[in-house]
Amino acid sequence: MKTLVIIPDGAADAPQDSLGGRTPFAAARTPALDALAARGAVGLTNHVPDSLPPGSEVACMSLLGYDPLACFTGRAPLEAAAQGIALGPDDWAVRCNLVTIRDTDPGSAADPGRAADQEDGPRPLVMEDFTAGHVTSAEARELLAAAQAGLAADFPGLVGWSFVPGVSYRNLLLFRGRPGEPAALGADLRATPPHDLMDKPVADSFPRGTGSRLLADIMAASAGWLADHPVNRRRIAAGQRPATHVWLWGVGRTPAMRPFREAYGVGGAMITAVDLLRGLAALAGWERIEVPGATGYLDTDYAAKGRAAIAALDTHDLVCVHVEAPDEASHEGNAAAKVRAIEEIDRHIVGPVTAALATRGPHRILVCPDHPTFLSTKTHSRGAVPFVIAGEGIASGGAATYDEASAAASGLVIEPGWRLMGRLLDPRPLPARR
Repeated sequence: MKTLVIIPDGAADAPQDSLGGRTPFAAARTPALDALAARGAVGLTNHVPDSLPPGSEVACMSLLGYDPLACFTGRAPLEAAAQGIALGPDDWAVRCNLVTIRDTDPGSAADPGRAADQEDGPRPLVMEDFTAGHVTSAEARELLAAAQAGLAADFPGLVGWSFVPGVSYRNLLLFRGRPGEPAALGADLRATPPHDLMDKPVADSFPRGTGSRLLADIMAASAGWLADHPVNRRRIAAGQRPATHVWLWGVGRTPAMRPFREAYGVGGAMITAVDLLRGLAALAGWERIEVPGATGYLDTDYAAKGRAAIAALDTHDLVCVHVEAPDEASHEGNAAAKVRAIEEIDRHIVGPVTAALATRGPHRILVCPDHPTFLSTKTHSRGAVPFVIAGEGIASGGAATYDEASAAASGLVIEPGWRLMGRLLDPRPLPARR
């Protein structure tokens, strides 16, 4: 049986005044998704346990059928896996965003540490852009080379630390530990994702826990390393946002994930433009399919992803298509863009792939966001998300549309969320209600 999983990242949301009191799913024109809902089962699930951060690193791990309470160690190790970086038992990975922090008090130094130490008065430093204006990968490599040089100059006794370029603003800082030496970082270390801080002061959001002082010092020092960099001078001259700082978060060691084929009896393939999902696929033992034109942003080539999924079904029993665009729209607080992204997913991915599967015998399709990303807060959240499963052995639950309201009205709830994958792959019929 062929199985398709589509993840519209962050697409779940609350009703919006700007959309006439509807959610983006309800406001979007989605004939293909609604057709799946009419012939399949619509319900609710939750991929983020209360004790874990509500990010895609946790939620997508759950969506792929892994219990995050047992497997999750941090976001950065997943992105290291995407780059083929093996972490040893004494190694740590740290996610490194290039960000734009705006100083609302031009008379002060652009030092996050200074603002963090203030007890009274204004806290002028604000996260203006967690992507540094979607800095290019080539620019990021230049900036991180400067950061590496700054690290060596300003922290001469620091051994084993290195910046690793990734894609655009998404990069890594690695620590290679030595056996028998005290760990530089600790399991209690907590750090705030920069996308949770959009348009907010950063003063109270620096790392906390074992090793946090070092990370905060690196973040503060990065302002000096990048301030007059040629890349930033060129970006400012072109009217683009500069990368003013590195922001460190997502700390962890490599997780122990059982191979997907061993756990579920089938192999898989992942189509995504995001390193986090590439890393999860690598750790699960899935093939990763790169699609030209897939950007991980609103301008991604949806149709190319749809075509790639159809082609992959010729050689794989399970294909997963991840689309980051709805999440990006929410981070920008752009309801219209979020609706458009959902409609593009419906038109160019759900519709064509559903039609192709209809000619290939028994199949099942799952569409499910990983987590809500609320337009009102511009950040990820835990909580219920709607799913639809259609295909072989799936009875119609009578829903007319696929959205949050129809999922809530169905009475079908599958929790915890990581069990959804097992239920999708179980050949037994899925009841319309549970």
